[in-house]
Formats: sequence, structure tokens, C-alpha cells
Amino acid sequence: MSTTEVHCPCGAVTMELRGEPVMQFYCHCKDCRAVSGGAYIGLALFASEDVTTHGETDTWTLRSLARQRCAVCGTHVFAAIPAFGQHAIKSNLLPDGMFRPAFHIHCRHAVLPVADDLPHYAALPAAFGGTDEKVDW
Repeated sequence: MSTTEVHCPCGAVTMELRGEPVMQFYCHCKDCRAVSGGAYIGLALFASEDVTTHGETDTWTLRSLARQRCAVCGTHVFAAIPAFGQHAIKSNLLPDGMFRPAFHIHCRHAVLPVADDLPHYAALPAAFGGTDEKVDW
């Protein structure tokens, strides 16, 4: 199984990611937009047991999802999702070419619709317990 090492900009936090992401997507929810300062965020889900973190992180919650950020530079590096046994790694930390999103979620909250060939779910796809309802941009 291949291992990819990623790190925050200052290098104080590193993560070893084993294997390939379980799923990759863009999120347009209000929480992700607020913490990223952008219109949406790219995320790569890995099984929690496939992620090893080195360095000190702080837990931080803005609205709903607890996120881990580097204790030195403050960069958001991942969010643990215990209910699914997964870690959501920010796509900007991945090596070039590794982020290959399959869909968009929470598009009903989108402030910047994205015209691409991916499915755009109003909320969540069925794989995440949603209804598979889509928006048409």
C-alpha cells in the first residue's frame, strides 16, 4: 500500500496517508465556506486508520464540525468524522494530481455555482445518508 505524506505550510504537522482516498468531493456548506474563506472546499476522505498525524494540532469548531488545525500556523489540516470512521483531508494539502473529485455537496448553499461535469447534490448523496436530490446549474 502506498503512503503519501502531506503537511501544513509551516511543516509542524505532517500526516501519513495510506492508500487512496475513499471519496473526494467539493463541499459548499456554510461551515466549510466560513472556515476556508472560500466559496467551497475540496475534501478527500480517508479511513481513519489510514491516517497518522505527527505534530501538535488544536481542535476548533466554528458551527458544526470539529476540525484540527496546526498549533503553530493555524492551518486547517483535517476533520475527523467518527460516525463514518473517516478523516476529511483538505485537498490543497494533497500532492498535485491526487485530488480527483467525484461530486459537489450542499450545493443549495452555494454562493458560486460551479459549471462542470460532476453531479451537484442539493444536500447529500445517498452514500452519505442524503436523498440524491441534485441542483441544475
